Amino acid sequence: MSAATDVRPVSSAADTWTIGAPRLLAGLDALPSLNLAAHTAIHGAPPAMDRDRLLTLLDASRLSGRGGAGFPLASKLRALHGTHLRVIVNGSESEPASFKDRTLLRRTPHLVLDGAVAVAAALQAREVVVAVHDAAAHESVRRAISERPGRGSIRLVRRDGRFVGGEARALVRGIDGGPTVPPGRREHPGLTGNLVSNAETFAQAAILLRRGARGFAETGTHDEPGTVLLTIGGGVARPGVVEAPIGTPLGILLTAAQAAPATAVVAGGYHGSWIHPFPDIRVSRAGLAAAGGSLGAGVLYVVDDATCGLGELAQVTGWLAAQSAKQCGPCRFGLPALAADVAALAAGQPAALSQAFAHARAVDGRGACSHPDGAVRFASSGLHVLQDEIDAHRRGGCGRRVLGRLPITGGSR
Repeated sequence: MSAATDVRPVSSAADTWTIGAPRLLAGLDALPSLNLAAHTAIHGAPPAMDRDRLLTLLDASRLSGRGGAGFPLASKLRALHGTHLRVIVNGSESEPASFKDRTLLRRTPHLVLDGAVAVAAALQAREVVVAVHDAAAHESVRRAISERPGRGSIRLVRRDGRFVGGEARALVRGIDGGPTVPPGRREHPGLTGNLVSNAETFAQAAILLRRGARGFAETGTHDEPGTVLLTIGGGVARPGVVEAPIGTPLGILLTAAQAAPATAVVAGGYHGSWIHPFPDIRVSRAGLAAAGGSLGAGVLYVVDDATCGLGELAQVTGWLAAQSAKQCGPCRFGLPALAADVAALAAGQPAALSQAFAHARAVDGRGACSHPDGAVRFASSGLHVLQDEIDAHRRGGCGRRVLGRLPITGGSR
């Protein structure tokens, strides 16, 4: 059986499983979480690495960030400026549809810490900061830090769980004692000496350090080697956090998750895109981009034919408008107007469609942070994919209730 179809349960709970052999989730079939002794027995000790060797390894592996933007980790390292460098693990997973980073931080925190500490040592950074908002993740990481030698160089902070609070620049401001909102300029955190990546990226770096570039590339695609964590939910009988080879076909993932007949899939999360559920789409950055989507935060949510897709879109668009920092015009006025347009469409007002696209164009690219852009991408792609449903609502409605396949709570637990 090939890795693409070899479905292996990873825990006794129904919320974590793999396609192919586990890497990030290794050991969780036997234990609910891994302390340092169990972690070391499974993964071994990570090798020491200086900056040049680390960059060579990152270049050879093409390891990209497993957060929203997907920047190559090597590019982030090269963009760092200053002499007082800091490595920040962004565990502020405030996306209601995503649970992958919290799964790592709650169940295998030492893998995340290994990656962050190794990168910090290579850069000779002054400290590692782990920022979380989730209480269970905070306690898990606290225990893990207490087990580790050299723990004095690791600082754990608990921050705001609002959606925009997870944006890298907002997170840095919060760690430094300021408001957890993005600043009014689009300045890369590396310019101030901060290397910020999400928990999965550092866990993948820990796997890479142990396996080397060749071993890391034994699965995945030529351009995007390795595995990826995905949060799969919505209209599926087997929701959860899934580790799969990059490039696994969407149809295999949906079949393994026991998906209901789908009208659409939300790919990448609430700053991602709605796509048609074509089974041959490869779940990679390149594969999803070719289908009009994005890997984003590693989210795949099924909107099945039992729920009102347009109503689901309206609920999340309204939630996104409420999550804004409200510090610039596109967020304060544009997103609420867009949300009202989508709600009006769901109520059967056809004139709202042209208004929605007009408001989307007025907002896109004009915000102080990326939140307006992400919200516009989510809403606009949904309107394009749901044309048949929009037509049904024009004629009096689709006849289906909104079942809440796309959650709008839970991200700040």
